[in-house]
Amino acid sequence: MKEYIKLFFTFAKIGLFTFGGGYAMLPLLQRELVEKNKWAEDEELMDYFAIGQCTPGIIAVNTATFVGYKRKGIAGGIFATLGLVFPSLVIIMIIAAFLKSFADLTVVGHALRGINAGVCALIFDAVIKLTGKSVIDRYTLIIFLLVFFVSLLTGFSTILLVILSGLAGYIVCKIRAKLSNGGENS
Repeated sequence: MKEYIKLFFTFAKIGLFTFGGGYAMLPLLQRELVEKNKWAEDEELMDYFAIGQCTPGIIAVNTATFVGYKRKGIAGGIFATLGLVFPSLVIIMIIAAFLKSFADLTVVGHALRGINAGVCALIFDAVIKLTGKSVIDRYTLIIFLLVFFVSLLTGFSTILLVILSGLAGYIVCKIRAKLSNGGENS
């Protein structure tokens, strides 16, 4: 039961202290899951995030479910997911109760702009850390740059970009294996 409670409260902390959705949670997920609790490696976290982006639902919720399931099966997935969404549910219920009273306050708008700027910095930090672990050779660099510029300059589906990236990685792996085997047979 202790592990379930730890899953719940770890993901509740992540859910409580991140604003802006899945990408904004990446720095806290990386710190809590990889560095602090050692529940996943950086590469694993990126895999969870990529799969979470391709599957229906919210990326952060999918990632919490994957990690919880890995740790303690179905019950672990449920506890981690409930932990992640619980703070949001409470906060949204409180905001909904008082929204009309505070929506037009200038200070609220300024605070949200500050939060958005901070979240952007945290996302950038996580991207820098995880890029170093994911872009390991010229092939992954090419895939990274292509996906980066296609996503930046077009409205191309992120799901298709992730699937095509996986396909490109698979093709590169097969070509490398073929070249390695061809070199041994000479």
